[in-house]
Amino acid sequence: MTLKGKRILLGLTGGIAAYKAAELTRLLVKAGADVRVAMTEAAARFITPTTLQALSGQPVWTDLWDQRVPDAMGHIELSRDRELILVAPASADFLAKLAHGLADDLLSTLCLARRCPLMVAPAMNVEMWQNAATARNAEALRADGVTISGPASGGQACGEMGMGRMTEPAELLADVEFFFRPKALAGRRVVVTAGPTEEPIDPVRVLTNSSSGKMGYAVARAAREAGAEVKLISGPVSLPTPAGVARVDVRTAREMFDAVKKDVKKADVFISVAAVADYRVRNPSAQKIKKANGHLSLELEQNPDILSWVAALPRPPFCVGFAAESENLERNAMAKLANKKLPLVVGNLAQEALGADDSAIVLYDRRGGHPLGRGPKLELARKLVAHVAGIMAKAKR
Repeated sequence: MTLKGKRILLGLTGGIAAYKAAELTRLLVKAGADVRVAMTEAAARFITPTTLQALSGQPVWTDLWDQRVPDAMGHIELSRDRELILVAPASADFLAKLAHGLADDLLSTLCLARRCPLMVAPAMNVEMWQNAATARNAEALRADGVTISGPASGGQACGEMGMGRMTEPAELLADVEFFFRPKALAGRRVVVTAGPTEEPIDPVRVLTNSSSGKMGYAVARAAREAGAEVKLISGPVSLPTPAGVARVDVRTAREMFDAVKKDVKKADVFISVAAVADYRVRNPSAQKIKKANGHLSLELEQNPDILSWVAALPRPPFCVGFAAESENLERNAMAKLANKKLPLVVGNLAQEALGADDSAIVLYDRRGGHPLGRGPKLELARKLVAHVAGIMAKAKR
């Protein structure tokens, strides 16, 4: 059992996704966890405490003034022996409470008075999730060290489509399992580059690519989950910073190179996921180029090869390159491994991976290719980080 003996407090807030908490409770208990449930009054309108009591095998708590707890201190006592509080679903209102330190019911008070880590699984209408206030609250929670799982995109109970669906129970179980796993990179410093770069043509136009940054952000999150101190150097993307990760925003390849040079010499691992532009415009126009008849020619010059520079340092970190290819994946990935003198290259087909939420990757080293299969990018990132941690542990012996 992967969670045998782990003590978890599962919190439910009001929302139609509360029905998923029944399956989540079942999965946690099946995995060996000791699950205690606390619900808001609104949550009890969607799923009954009796259901959660039957599935958890323990009394369910809903009342801040419950007399079953000595001295009526339920908001203190119910979380003191817990190793994790998981709130799923977490409504927009509850995220706002957490972000601003409000506590007017049992569950919010438990979260405010906790000594253990907190994980939340947001669930709400797409417009509520995308509202600026919710975005600010989510960012504040990440800055406070709260782990946010999801939300996912898809059809919603209201009939609309978009971000806001609660992470599915099986995925939440995986997130909880990873939370409790040994921190294989504890004490290590990891630098990750992610996203595209933009090379200006004039003040309003750029040369760029279709990288979404999703894989790089997943790798940064997985490295942090493994206990590493993570610096994420990101090109322009619209993604939230993973909890506990220090992020540096850059735009051009040269800016990314400067940021890498500043941090990588103290790093133990460098994972180059960013789709860095190979070329930049030699003389970008200071003014917007006006439309004219005929062709427009741009003179390009080569950008610095960031990964090659890092790998050639006198005492380089463990370097991982990414090869996003449109064809001949193995041949091109193995060539990159040899040319840049890298210990590991992650290969994938660009047409299958760019912008997608899942992918299929192959790890290439001097022995050849080692497929990791297809799956969500976070799952693959966790496998990659575990592989890197294993190699470093062997090298340390």
